[in-house]
Amino acid sequence: MSVAIRAENLSKLYRRMAPGFRLRTLKSALLDRSLTEGLSPEDTIPALEGVSFKVEKGRAFGVIGSNGSGKSTLLKILTGMLKPTTGSVEVKGRVAALIELGAGFHPEISGRENIFINGAVLGLSKREVELRYDEIVEFSGLENFIEEPVKNYSSGMYVRLGFAVAIHTDPDILLVDEVLAVGDEAFQHRCLRRIEEFLARGKTLVLVSHSLELVEQFADEVLWVEGGRKRLQGSPRRVADAYRHAVAEREGQTHLEAKEERQRALAEQEQQPATAPEESAEEGAAADEEVLRWGTREAEIVSLRVLDGEGKESYNLTSGEPVVFEIRARAVQPMDDFVFGIGIFTPRGVECWGVNTHIGGYVPERLAGETTVRLACSSLRLAPGEYLMDVAVHARDGYPYDYHRKYLSFTMTSRQGGVGIYFPEFRWEFDKAISWKQEHSLPTDQNVD
Repeated sequence: MSVAIRAENLSKLYRRMAPGFRLRTLKSALLDRSLTEGLSPEDTIPALEGVSFKVEKGRAFGVIGSNGSGKSTLLKILTGMLKPTTGSVEVKGRVAALIELGAGFHPEISGRENIFINGAVLGLSKREVELRYDEIVEFSGLENFIEEPVKNYSSGMYVRLGFAVAIHTDPDILLVDEVLAVGDEAFQHRCLRRIEEFLARGKTLVLVSHSLELVEQFADEVLWVEGGRKRLQGSPRRVADAYRHAVAEREGQTHLEAKEERQRALAEQEQQPATAPEESAEEGAAADEEVLRWGTREAEIVSLRVLDGEGKESYNLTSGEPVVFEIRARAVQPMDDFVFGIGIFTPRGVECWGVNTHIGGYVPERLAGETTVRLACSSLRLAPGEYLMDVAVHARDGYPYDYHRKYLSFTMTSRQGGVGIYFPEFRWEFDKAISWKQEHSLPTDQNVD
């Protein structure tokens, strides 16, 4: 199969503009034919570094990555809007780029006049625009506003008109950068249908998006760019899963750092003398916007950790896998009335699960000095999302010794879909009058009979 796009060792450097960085003079830039040649690495920002790939004709190619990873820079190089600092790119066929929709629109003139101007910018003749004008207006859904000045359009109307013009240029290669989420749901469906029709005609698509589901739906192959470098390239499911895992790991590290920072803040707070010892607990609670810790400290929570199935501290968990919550506590004096408990809830305060030793039927006898209490879950089946945890030690009647609110947070990911906050084990069962084609592999506890 012939190659529609070939990129070899693409790099793009931008010179830093902030005060204190060395700038090129006009003379040196003209002599060297570059604004970045000769500058030290500290004076430049690498948007892309050594990226190579190819896209076969008639294929859909996805590009994913975090903000600032170089995705849009890569697409602008493919369109010719930017010139690479090093490397080469070869694009075969007529290109339409849905990158900065409506960039050629003039706010003072009507939508109708802007259609002709924008069509010319995208390479259409006046006659070609006239032949497609009715289709463009109908697709945009702006029939009642097409004679209004564009400055009176909402941002959604503005982008819809730009998309409608660009998608009707009938290119060989379509480059799309985060524009399929414009407009209302009906307009989004029209955009997606048009993309599918485009691919069905054997055209080539390069799609940049933060929506991994959208990329998995359309792309035959996916490139993951991170920090301007090629991180991974391959099948959509493999690359998207690797990207999800990396994002979750970063979030888990963020949760760990937040937990450690909170512990340092609490330690510093404990070392400071009380400013108003006569103040009651109720008065203190009223003074604070949100009290995160209270109790007599007859027993104290020293730490709370989340351990994965291998016993490693982790704040990036996978739904359905084993988890251990490890509580370290200390009793100031030997005591015989104590209960340990945890609670898990969403950032919006929805309680997901809570349990304590009293509910579990454990009758306290003696606690002296430091101890470790572990709550082991063979399968924690929370839905994907962010979660917060409370941890406490208190008396059986609820009298608080040490209660920590929002002590730590963690991220939950999942290999299966669903709605809500809890993912139980399940399976579908069907009688002989129905049959299914399995679209993709399912977790073992979810297989269709």
